[in-house]
Amino acid sequence: MGGMQRVEMNPKVMMGKPVIKGTRIPVELVLRKLGEGATEEDLLDAFPRLTRQDIHAAMTYAADSLGHEETIAAKTGRRSRK
Repeated sequence: MGGMQRVEMNPKVMMGKPVIKGTRIPVELVLRKLGEGATEEDLLDAFPRLTRQDIHAAMTYAADSLGHEETIAAKTGRRSRK
């Protein structure tokens, strides 16, 4: 996982939330700003320690995390036949 090399979770940093390694910049913040319309350049200007690779790692980390979530199937009210 490419995202895991640049993302770390440490209970002593931001209460254990995933952050960009070596910073206190939460992955959630990077993703939220992108979702609000910020560009990579906006983030790089706002957070000088952040790199383009860090931004991509945050997105990869989020995708990997979602890829491992369990899904819950909605009940249709139909019973399966045996």
